[in-house]
Amino acid sequence: MIRLFSSIAFILVVAFACRMAFGLYEASSIPRENLASVPFENEAGNIAQALTEGKGFCCLFRQPTGPTAWLTPVYPVLLAAIFRIFGVFTLTSYYAAALLNCVFSSLAVIPVYFVGKRVGGGFCGVIAAWIWTLFPSGIIMPFGWIWDTSLSALFSAILLWATLRVAENLQMRQATTYGLLWGFSLLVNPALGSALPFFLGWISYRQKLHRIANSKVLLVTIALAVGVCLPWSIRNVVQFHRLIPLRSNFPFELWMGNNEIYDEHSRGLNRITRYEQVHLYQQLGETVFLESKGQKAMAFIKAHPGLSLRLAGRRIIATWLGTGSPWRDFFLADSSLARFILFWNALTLIGVLSALAQLWFTRNPLAFPLAVIPTVFPLVYYITQTSLRLRHPCDPVLAILLAIAIALPLRKGH
Repeated sequence: MIRLFSSIAFILVVAFACRMAFGLYEASSIPRENLASVPFENEAGNIAQALTEGKGFCCLFRQPTGPTAWLTPVYPVLLAAIFRIFGVFTLTSYYAAALLNCVFSSLAVIPVYFVGKRVGGGFCGVIAAWIWTLFPSGIIMPFGWIWDTSLSALFSAILLWATLRVAENLQMRQATTYGLLWGFSLLVNPALGSALPFFLGWISYRQKLHRIANSKVLLVTIALAVGVCLPWSIRNVVQFHRLIPLRSNFPFELWMGNNEIYDEHSRGLNRITRYEQVHLYQQLGETVFLESKGQKAMAFIKAHPGLSLRLAGRRIIATWLGTGSPWRDFFLADSSLARFILFWNALTLIGVLSALAQLWFTRNPLAFPLAVIPTVFPLVYYITQTSLRLRHPCDPVLAILLAIAIALPLRKGH
């Protein structure tokens, strides 16, 4: 029995079963016509529809608004492939997309296990794999978001695993694979790139420590990562006549988190509607629309520095606990699931901080790379807007850190 529960294949099957069971249970209470359309009524679904209809990477809000660089191409193209096979905005397409998300989320068990094993031994790896198997967001997100969310979580775990492996001996072959992996990851979710300089810096440090440093190999890694993204960047230059390396939407996200609606003394803006913003986007075009939002966001931040800092503080709390006022919302929540999520988030934060403290005080050489993703990845959301969905790429690493918090003290006890 112990061997069965320690089997990565068995854990993988259970992880997939948990995600599918939750998805099917939730789907049973939602009208079929809603499932066929509502989950796709977002930027990724709209672009995928345009691709399927031969219009190109465009039509961000399902209107003829021209080319877009709002998203990177991997997930919309993947979704377009599903539409081509199963139909645009159909129930079958929804189940296919959700199934694929479940596969992505379940596969993260593998890198989570091997990173946990490398840090704390086989027992730690098994615990990490089981924690990710039962991690609430890992179960909920594949069904709840037809987006790159689950795929990004998989790649964050793979990137950490690959970083720990290549740091031991980064030769040309490993550098090639590592660079290509990074390039593809950036086209899945550019926010993952926030960890790249820190991982490369740590690899360089480890190489010098073992007197095997080779700057040419690191340059190959960077060159290949850039090379994978280059066709997309060139396409953006051609379409928009300005440099957009990966995504264009940062000014809008900054404005969404920093605008007059948060100032109770302002009369300039009291609500934001999707219809109004889509109409404005269609009227101005993507480039002018985003430039306008960026200017307004910066003006707001300069005019309200104290409020902007308070908003950032609320977003930091919301990133880790799920809401900016967790104590109040816990008691006001109208469902036991919502209360459990809030409790789990608090427990996770405590466990993660405990694990990082243990790794730091024991001078574990892997402390730095394990801290990078949960420390660096959410920074952009602290200044824009945040949610547990946006934090989700951190969650496999959080599962590993929770396992470390449990396993390392037990190992010391023996």
